[in-house]
Amino acid sequence: MSPPAVRFAGVSKRYGTAEVLADIDLALTAARTTAIVGESGSGKSTLLKLINGLVQADTGVVEVLGTAIETADLIDLRRRIGYAVQGSALFPHLDLRANVTLLARLVGWPEARIRERFEHLLELMELDPELAGRYPYELSGGQQQRASLCRAMMLEPPLLLLDEPFSAVDPITRAGIHAHFQRLAEAEPVTVVLVTHDLREAMTLASELVILRNGRIIQAGACDAVVAAPADAWIERLFQSQLG
Repeated sequence: MSPPAVRFAGVSKRYGTAEVLADIDLALTAARTTAIVGESGSGKSTLLKLINGLVQADTGVVEVLGTAIETADLIDLRRRIGYAVQGSALFPHLDLRANVTLLARLVGWPEARIRERFEHLLELMELDPELAGRYPYELSGGQQQRASLCRAMMLEPPLLLLDEPFSAVDPITRAGIHAHFQRLAEAEPVTVVLVTHDLREAMTLASELVILRNGRIIQAGACDAVVAAPADAWIERLFQSQLG
């Protein structure tokens, strides 16, 4: 069995007196999509920030791609982690091509490799090459979000972090983006950690499910198994309210 892509061992995190995460033990399987769900303030986004070193755990160990985050070269590690957030966060003064290829230029990729990778990602996301010179305000919400995924995947990272990236678009557009994301994941196997408040989205995109409440993991496992056997009444009500 291959080692996990991300591992939390006894991890806790506080902001002041508020305990955001408490005694987290979790291993995320490589080359699979794991959805992290829970109420606002449950600690979902803090888990992502721990993975890419934006914050440090107060106790415990976080290992990412085989390296303890506390001793990792964060610049090098972050080049191996794609990151996409709600609202796409594209730079408004850069066109689509410049947004997507920015990191590749910063790390010194040759122009031919940049062009080949850019064209490949546009094809996977079904973005018309004629959009390459357009600025974010000239793109639809769905196009912006697909461009954000292209940017996150530009450096061919083995790990992709998604922090509610699809919540700002309408349901019809979101369904289309889901299909494009699944196509990308099939074409380029990558470990994905998806933070979402939408259980239907989690069930559509992920094979593994982690449910947080008040900074603690209250259930984790394969999506179908978790839905079939909720660990407590609160989880059962959550499933009933969102999945029917």
